[in-house]
Amino acid sequence: MAAFSRGRQRIKALSYFRTLIFTRNFTAGKFDYDLVVIGGGSGGLACSKEAAQLGQRVAVLDYVEPSLKGTKWGLGGTCVNVGCIPKKLMHQAALLGTAVKDARKYGWQIPESLSHDWSVMADAIQNHVKSLNWGHRVQLQDKKVKYLNMKGSLVDKHTIRAVNAKGKEMTVTAKNILLATGGRPKYPTHVPGAMEFGITSDDVFWLKESPKKTLVVGASYVALECAGFLTGIGLDTTVMVRSIALRGFDQQMSGLVTDYMEAYGTKFSWRCTPKSIEKLPSGLLQVTWMDLNTEEEQRDTFDSVLWAVGRAPETKTLNLEKVGVGISKDTEKIIVTADEATSVPNIFAIGDIAEGRPELTPTAIKAGKLLARRLVGHSTELMNYENVATTVFTPLEYGCVGLSEEEAVRRHGKDQIEVYHAFYKPLEFTVAERDATQCYIKVVCLREGDQRVLGLHFTGPNAGEVTQGFSLGFQCGLTYEHLRNTVGIHPTCAEELIKVNITKRSGLDATVTGC
Repeated sequence: MAAFSRGRQRIKALSYFRTLIFTRNFTAGKFDYDLVVIGGGSGGLACSKEAAQLGQRVAVLDYVEPSLKGTKWGLGGTCVNVGCIPKKLMHQAALLGTAVKDARKYGWQIPESLSHDWSVMADAIQNHVKSLNWGHRVQLQDKKVKYLNMKGSLVDKHTIRAVNAKGKEMTVTAKNILLATGGRPKYPTHVPGAMEFGITSDDVFWLKESPKKTLVVGASYVALECAGFLTGIGLDTTVMVRSIALRGFDQQMSGLVTDYMEAYGTKFSWRCTPKSIEKLPSGLLQVTWMDLNTEEEQRDTFDSVLWAVGRAPETKTLNLEKVGVGISKDTEKIIVTADEATSVPNIFAIGDIAEGRPELTPTAIKAGKLLARRLVGHSTELMNYENVATTVFTPLEYGCVGLSEEEAVRRHGKDQIEVYHAFYKPLEFTVAERDATQCYIKVVCLREGDQRVLGLHFTGPNAGEVTQGFSLGFQCGLTYEHLRNTVGIHPTCAEELIKVNITKRSGLDATVTGC
């Protein structure tokens, strides 16, 4: 009887596994792919490659709509083509110009007259970017991810309509869909001539010839970074600021950045807003603006006007409403939950297109990888968006991680925070006799207990490299005592962070003297 019972159990088990295998095969055959990613930027590519390595059938749809000026580029998204990579390389070009001037003080015999050739720099950077485009295509092929150079939009929650440059259409189906189309620069459509005569960061890195005398409108990190490298390679550059610079960043640090830029040669028109742009017979652009300080109109001529007034998510062409994907009315970004899910269970969104997410390449990459692992059941780990470090690559770089002083005060109250700070002079600046007035460190801590560090801010050379190292401490519960117990590397700028001991509350001079 027992043997008979065990036989029945075996038959039941066999029947169950046959059913399970049949169901899995049916599900696998039901869709063309397990995952389709719309958007071939950093986040979308990271998710697609990770999913493919975990055994998923994956396709990536990526199509770049040319800018208003006709600029277009290859696979890789904003960061590779019109963001982080060319920006950092042009920033490096500017730093080299400063280094050449410093070199004279160090004994190098360099002619007094120096000039910069935009076309040589641009060709080298554009060729590097094109090599990255090709590299991404090769990686997708190696990892067996299907790449479709087509524009994708949703038909239903499992179906994507894809259209190529010639208008040829096809549809693909997927169990899961990831939206990772990122954003594009905004134009101030209320300003006559803005769209007709202006350029954006989508264009500046692909210009074949120098933009020459340039007006940069806006005060975001994009605006200041572009103005910084344009000034650094010797171009007459003005930044027009409506209200404040680096909104969302620590405002004391923002002031140090712009003060340095002004001393560096960048002109600033504070509290001014553009009214119109006209193209003169000479080819120059005449810009008229309102000075909000004097309430008077002013005008000047420029060779180029670069708009850096924010970015808009690429959501309008995705057909989100038809499928029921919820978006924010204010930002037009996709509303997502902690696991990157939209209001449609099998449709996800990451990167700049998602509401409330930092517009940073590394967060999109990590979020994409973690999502891929969750989709196949390999992990339940969610992306941690707290304490993500970043750096503004202005002439004097600004790196930060954690809360600004303003945000720390808002959350905890002024009496509950302690701010340690220091003005220091990089050793590299001494022989070169460079002004270090804006080289500054700020460590924002809770006042009580072990004085947990809430925010860390640094202006100075190689700020990105410095901040990246200290950001690790935030993942380990960094405290002021941890900083003080760390032995520094001498002589470096980074070691000044572990030496800070003067508080703002004390009112004492925070200038570092001696080693």
